[in-house]
Amino acid sequence: MAVQTVATTADTAASPVDLGPAAALSCRECGHRIPLGPVFACEECFGPLEIAYDYSSYDTEELRRRIEAGPANIWRYAPLLPVPADVAEKPNLNPGWTKLVKADNLARELGVTGGLYVKDDSGNPTHSFKDRVVAQALEAARAFGFTTLSCSSTGNLAGAVGAAAARAGLRSCVFIPHDLEQGKVVMAAVYGGELVGIEGNYDDVNRFCSELIGDPAGEGWGFVNVNLRPYYAEGSKTLAYEICEQLGWRLPDQLVVPIASGSQLTKIDKGLRELIELGLVEDKPYKIFGAQAEGCSPVSTAYKAGHDVVRPQKPDTIAKSLAIGNPADGPYVLDIARRTGGAVEDVTDGQIVDAIKLLARTEGIFAETAGGVTVGVTRKLIEAGVLDPALTTVVLNTGDGLKTLDAVAGTGLTATIRPSLESFRSAGLA
Repeated sequence: MAVQTVATTADTAASPVDLGPAAALSCRECGHRIPLGPVFACEECFGPLEIAYDYSSYDTEELRRRIEAGPANIWRYAPLLPVPADVAEKPNLNPGWTKLVKADNLARELGVTGGLYVKDDSGNPTHSFKDRVVAQALEAARAFGFTTLSCSSTGNLAGAVGAAAARAGLRSCVFIPHDLEQGKVVMAAVYGGELVGIEGNYDDVNRFCSELIGDPAGEGWGFVNVNLRPYYAEGSKTLAYEICEQLGWRLPDQLVVPIASGSQLTKIDKGLRELIELGLVEDKPYKIFGAQAEGCSPVSTAYKAGHDVVRPQKPDTIAKSLAIGNPADGPYVLDIARRTGGAVEDVTDGQIVDAIKLLARTEGIFAETAGGVTVGVTRKLIEAGVLDPALTTVVLNTGDGLKTLDAVAGTGLTATIRPSLESFRSAGLA
């Protein structure tokens, strides 16, 4: 267990920090290491920082038994995360261990013969995968002495931060684009924290938050996806851990993952590689496919053009949870898609709506627009011969369709009848 002494922005006096097996912050570009702290950019090259671990003392079979005996949430993987050993005893939302649905009906519709699964993260406490990443960031905020939890958000993250802060007894103040779906606005506001709309898109919101961090007004604030980003991002690894454990400690052959900032996809890949290195799964090839909406598809555009640079776009899509025009992890997504033999594809708003309805009709899962993107891209990739229908495939649904009802507006009553059998038959329902 790595216990380090750091000085935080919330407390200039050095204090011990216990974040379990987390050993240091390491630059993804140049490899430079620094002690654990609320820092997100390398001081040498300004590259993004991520958590480096010390897993050297783990025995594979003992670790497997420890995980399987753990709680039915992400803290079963505490030995692999930047959290203290007693994390499950603290007030938090305990997200994770969501259903991996064997989607046989959808598989028949799409022509998949090798096994199709939907990892349905709408079952988390605030009904999106963001509860995973916020749970990680909350532990870092506690360790570094922050008193306010904050974020820039396209909607789901705002609700997750508000709920987690309320549970932990912290203040929350979150920032969103002013024109988000009303359902997400209400869900973020109901937890009693401060919710601030910024005139502009998500990239404008994110720039504002970066400025606030450097201002005295932001002192004592932990921005989960900015100054706490290295810790926050690790929460996405738990999706990879759960998928493999739920498959019987087996890697899937193919995964289809939505892209907003790109962090979720890159951390799922990191989680898979860690399981291989630890000997918890057999090492074999896997492919990762990224999914975007056509109205905000900077990574897909770069992939198709063969570029390594992702050029920003102005978002214009119903998939607002993915509407990040300048994705921070975009270049790393390109690297992973190419390294694993995957691809990055996009779908239109119409295809997103069709896919939402298809998933609901075949598997009883009502996905938000991001889930429509992944299912729509899966169908498109199969039809194009890019995704192999004979292989085991996992598609991610990252949120609940009740948050994006506007996307399926017009879906409603089959018929309106009088309370009589004659009227029932006349409507063609018998």
